[in-house]
Amino acid sequence: MQKLLRYIKGYEKESILAPLFKMLEACFELLVPLVVARMIDTGIKSGNTGTLWGQFGLLVLLAVVGLASSLTAQWFSARAALGYGTALRRDLFHHINTLSYSELDGIGTPTLVTRMTSDINQMQNGVNMALRLLLRCPFIVLGSLIMALLISPRLTLLFLVVTVVISLVIYLIMRATVPTYRQAQNTLDRVTLLTRENYVGARVVRAFARQADEVADFVQTNDRFKQLQIGAGRISALMNPLTYLLVNLAIAVLLIRGGVEVDTGALTQGEVIALINYMGQILTNLLRMADLVISITRALASGIRVLEILDTPTSMPDPAQPTLAPAQDAPAVAFDKVDFTYKGAGAPSLSNISFAAAPGETIGVIGGTGSGKSTLINLIPRFYDASQGTVRLFGQDVRGFGFAQLRRMIGIVPQRAVLFTGSIRDNMRWACPDASDEAIWQALEIAQAADFVRGKPGALDEPVETGGRNFSGGQRQRLTIARALVSKPQILILDDSSSALDFATDAALRRALKKRTNGMTVFIVSQRAAAVQRADRILVLDDGILVGNGTHADLLQNCPVYREICMSQLSREEVEKTL
Repeated sequence: MQKLLRYIKGYEKESILAPLFKMLEACFELLVPLVVARMIDTGIKSGNTGTLWGQFGLLVLLAVVGLASSLTAQWFSARAALGYGTALRRDLFHHINTLSYSELDGIGTPTLVTRMTSDINQMQNGVNMALRLLLRCPFIVLGSLIMALLISPRLTLLFLVVTVVISLVIYLIMRATVPTYRQAQNTLDRVTLLTRENYVGARVVRAFARQADEVADFVQTNDRFKQLQIGAGRISALMNPLTYLLVNLAIAVLLIRGGVEVDTGALTQGEVIALINYMGQILTNLLRMADLVISITRALASGIRVLEILDTPTSMPDPAQPTLAPAQDAPAVAFDKVDFTYKGAGAPSLSNISFAAAPGETIGVIGGTGSGKSTLINLIPRFYDASQGTVRLFGQDVRGFGFAQLRRMIGIVPQRAVLFTGSIRDNMRWACPDASDEAIWQALEIAQAADFVRGKPGALDEPVETGGRNFSGGQRQRLTIARALVSKPQILILDDSSSALDFATDAALRRALKKRTNGMTVFIVSQRAAAVQRADRILVLDDGILVGNGTHADLLQNCPVYREICMSQLSREEVEKTL
């Protein structure tokens, strides 16, 4: 946990001043019962109006100065806690972005969201509470015991017994509730998961009329979360009644014993009132200590969860050498006996893959569902590292490229078209922040998106809503293709990115890519034979094995898997014409 304490760096002054001002407030609070005792014994008892008003003025002064000290401490502690949370959240977000797909697949999105939000908020609250109460509460309890000892050594034993018994009650209640709070935080992960799944897959849920089942699943998990919270709350609810009962019993004993002491002249009425006030201070601050310990325990539990992410090393660190020079006359992309197995998978997704793609060549990648098409192209931009073998770009091992250089060389259009809130121009400039409008329009023309963008009232300034929901599926796909083209990458990967396009638009897109990409190596991944049949070469995958590598005509004659795909999608006349 010491690793998490370094995030307080930069707020050392606030972290020192906050407890100091709280201690100052505590000192003034300990003086209040003595001032009240003096008002009773000197002012009221003897009828000395001047002394009474003087002590009253001192009481007001203590209250004002104490309030000012408390507000100052609150400001410093809040500033330090917010700074701590901001720094931790920034580093966690940065670290998550350094993790490879392998780590992200293993951890899961819902728990990352929970740890980034709820867990860090718990830690931030824990820091705030610790700065305010960690020194103040024990100081008040100890100070009240000392002040009671100075007033009446004989009655101090009662204070000690009550303090120990109340502390024991608080400890037992906390011991019962803290594990439950930890379970509740883990259950919150599940609630987040179900919420995200239903939000992202809302249309699928409704399409299959699964709303009732999903609601039932969510209600069951949410009820579990509620029951854990209620169970802990019921036990915690015993704290105040039990502690106040003990204190009130102690006050009753104190009044009885104090009355005897007053009759014998060992104590004054004011001193008895002071002792009662100190008893109340002990109770109040012990309860605050209980809240503090619960808050810190929650923060520590959340800290362990956050630390698990921060301590997760990336399996794909950014190389120390930021740039590599391409080798002369080398293939744009070359796979040399590449195997790949997903973490935890029982069988490899790719086995012994070898091929080379020359600069300017268009490569089609086809195969059935689960054949390894997306896995293969994910190795090119190094989203994953090959388990065995080597992937090379322009003669250099892909693992030697810095991520910045590597991602500038490659334009990627993923299967799921993702647009971000902003304008069309903002989205087009993701890979090239300083791209001119002319370059953007050129990319839109190639992607067959220029016509519908011109038809929008704002053109390039047309707003894009969350996820691009104000555009159709085909429009989103064409915009994501244009976004990849704006930076003029050396390698363009289209991962089934035209599935929502009609055949005419798809054909126009492929023609434009062929004519206007100026030596760009293009990978077209698709399950449709029509989308890849005019590629310079076609890679055919079957269960992770490269079973075909050649032109459309060659593969129809020599590759049974490819012939079967074409026979199922193309007319017999088209196939026979090629043969």
